Amino acid sequence: MPEGDTVWQTARRLHTSLAGHVLTRSDLRVPKYATADLTGRTVLDVTPRGKHLLTRIEGGLTLHSHLRMDGSWKVYAPGERWSGGPGHQIRVILGTADRTAVGYRLPVLELLRTTDEERAVGHLGPDLLGPDWDPDKALANLLRDPARPLGEALLDQRNLAGIGNIYKCELCFLLRATPWLPIGDLPAEHAARLPALARKVLEANRDRPVRNTTGRRDQNLYVYGRAPRPCLRCRTSVRAANQGDGSRERPTYWCPTCQPGPSPHR
Repeated sequence: MPEGDTVWQTARRLHTSLAGHVLTRSDLRVPKYATADLTGRTVLDVTPRGKHLLTRIEGGLTLHSHLRMDGSWKVYAPGERWSGGPGHQIRVILGTADRTAVGYRLPVLELLRTTDEERAVGHLGPDLLGPDWDPDKALANLLRDPARPLGEALLDQRNLAGIGNIYKCELCFLLRATPWLPIGDLPAEHAARLPALARKVLEANRDRPVRNTTGRRDQNLYVYGRAPRPCLRCRTSVRAANQGDGSRERPTYWCPTCQPGPSPHR
């Protein structure tokens, strides 16, 4: 599941493969941009912004993409078999003399002026893995609506950018609070360390092929995907329920012993 660390890794892979090279192939398989031709232009850089990817191209253009649940970018060498999915799932192809980047199942793909990037990502809060990271602003954003459930506040990219459903569950466990606890009820000392903890967890995983929040080799995650297996800390059965704001429900995992507070089962 793509989250801030996955997007950061994808951006680094695309930047290493494309930046500084001239595009010899350009195919945007979205009706609005089907006639756009980027060949002959140099890719300047690929920058992550939360869960968004900004591929900046010579001539003041930016290709904005978002992976959401199952989108992906793959990079192939000349002659290498493409294996990211069937051809009808390809949304964009960017090729140079040495590499070809292929975007599969991208729900968001738009070509815009680089000067208009804020229209696409200006609503985002401080990026946990970006140069604009501001823990004080992130905390202020989170606490702006004290009645909002902790899990929903963490997922709101307007508060801080980069946390997805996996990190939501893991951070709530590390904070010893259920995802349904109103964020204003989070003990002050836990709230104060929340931004730094979130950044620490994402930074620790941005270079890892397999996400790990436990520091253990035998178990990578504390609660996400573990129901009804025992909690790694107290051996109580991990529970699962859906959480959402009405627009989308997300499977949410927690330990009822280690994480006191409201839940659908109480």
